[in-house]
Amino acid sequence: MPFSVTDDVSFPISLYATTKKTNELMAYTYSHLYGVPATGLRFFTVYGPWGRPDMAYFKFTYNILNDIPIKIYNHGNMKRDFTYVDDIVAGIELVLEKSPMSNASGDCYKLYNLGKGHPEKIMDFVTILEKILGKKAKKEYYPMQPGDVYQTYADIKDMEQDFGFFASTTLENGLKKFVTWYKQYNQIQ
Repeated sequence: MPFSVTDDVSFPISLYATTKKTNELMAYTYSHLYGVPATGLRFFTVYGPWGRPDMAYFKFTYNILNDIPIKIYNHGNMKRDFTYVDDIVAGIELVLEKSPMSNASGDCYKLYNLGKGHPEKIMDFVTILEKILGKKAKKEYYPMQPGDVYQTYADIKDMEQDFGFFASTTLENGLKKFVTWYKQYNQIQ
């Protein structure tokens, strides 16, 4: 930890990770064959409005508001690099402005991690969400899911060095923005 873009990810342990690695390989190969500059971005636990409703923060919010138990894996002993969507968009905008330089092999291809750069406990995430919603969650604890990992967080030093990037949205502020949007979108008082 933290996860670096130079870490060997040749043997992913989940289909999700496999699709990410496959995308990076195709982008690199296309860039190499046709001389098209390419930048790959690895996002870390993105949350916020207009996200995927199957993600934990959507499920947690819905379940807490509707008195349905939330499922917490690894008995709550998980850490994630929660990154608010506006910070991800800011990082993407920075990268769009600058193509990667040729590397030692002559390829114009580079990978970057986009994340907050430090892990936060899943139980802190739940506690903050409960506070914002003004309601306690009913919690059910489960063992680790197959293919999951205890902790993830991004080594963002290349983004900091090349672009001056840092994610500035705190977990509390990001969740407040998400809950405000969620309630407006779902017409909840």
